[in-house]
Amino acid sequence: MTSSPPASEKNGLKKETIRVGTRKSQLARIQTDSVVQMLQERHPHLCFEIVAMSTTGDKILDTALSKIGEKSLFTKELENALERNEVDLVVHSLKDLPTSLPPGFTIGAVCKRESPYDAVVFHPKHAGKSLHSLPEKSVIGTSSLRRAAQLKRKFPHLKFRDIRGNLNTRLKKLDEKEDFSAIVLAAAGLRRMGWDSRIGQVLSPADCLYAVGQGALAVEVRARDQEILDMVSVLHDGETVLRCIAERAFMKHLEGGCSVPVAVNTVLKDFQLYLTGAVYSLDGSESLRETMQASMNYFPHENEDGPNDDIQHVGITAKNFSQSAQVAAEKLGIQVAELLLSRGAKHILNVARQLNDA
Repeated sequence: MTSSPPASEKNGLKKETIRVGTRKSQLARIQTDSVVQMLQERHPHLCFEIVAMSTTGDKILDTALSKIGEKSLFTKELENALERNEVDLVVHSLKDLPTSLPPGFTIGAVCKRESPYDAVVFHPKHAGKSLHSLPEKSVIGTSSLRRAAQLKRKFPHLKFRDIRGNLNTRLKKLDEKEDFSAIVLAAAGLRRMGWDSRIGQVLSPADCLYAVGQGALAVEVRARDQEILDMVSVLHDGETVLRCIAERAFMKHLEGGCSVPVAVNTVLKDFQLYLTGAVYSLDGSESLRETMQASMNYFPHENEDGPNDDIQHVGITAKNFSQSAQVAAEKLGIQVAELLLSRGAKHILNVARQLNDA
């Protein structure tokens, strides 16, 4: 009588417990739980253990993110654990991941995107209002240079002030004090927390272009850990992958980060990917914005492997999706960045960087 193989071998994995790294915040845990649930459904015989830890960005709450000057504010400690084999994979908000990952790491999955737009949460006394209808000199809280630059330009009657902390902390500051008339947050985070009712206004791309990768979740793994890479790759969403490759390529070519106002909007429709990219001065008085498009086929190509199957595109490994579409998406991001650079984007970003550092 032959014994059946261990559960882990049925899945092609040598280990039975998969350790998943995450930040400690409630939102990070909700996001990680959603990814683990998707993996558990596909690998019912595996055990997933969540390892939560604090990052630099979670600990430094009295300084604006853009002033800290650290590109991996919310990812470094998690990547250190990944490097030391203390965890097997890490779940991030994609917008927190730098466009250049440390050697030896890759984004093994980009999950289907939640709304990438920004949302306004109003102080209870301003319920029912919009940014446009708020009184003169109302103070809006945001920790994002990108949001502040665009909204200063669009709503010159408002004032903007930095606000830090996780979602719970920022909402508490809004509700319990009179310091802010409203705060601007990612709609995706509010929805994942189940706080849709707090969204007073969703900002359209005409009001505010969003951050690169906003609304998408990324699973980071060791690039050489083929078993884990294969396991998580089933979570890739083709449309989200292509949109985020274009966005990240745009950001990388501009050498942008959280210390400069860079913003995007992407649409994939009828096999055409449209990318709008923009850069702003800190006060929003100067801006450059361009839209370009590229044709692509974003369906999975199981047979399109071979020597190129592990190529990364701006840190993303998606080997079961058309490589030609990924190349086209990356090229589109670079082309939009090149166009803005030819129109003077570098000067705007350099001045923004200097002013922010000062």
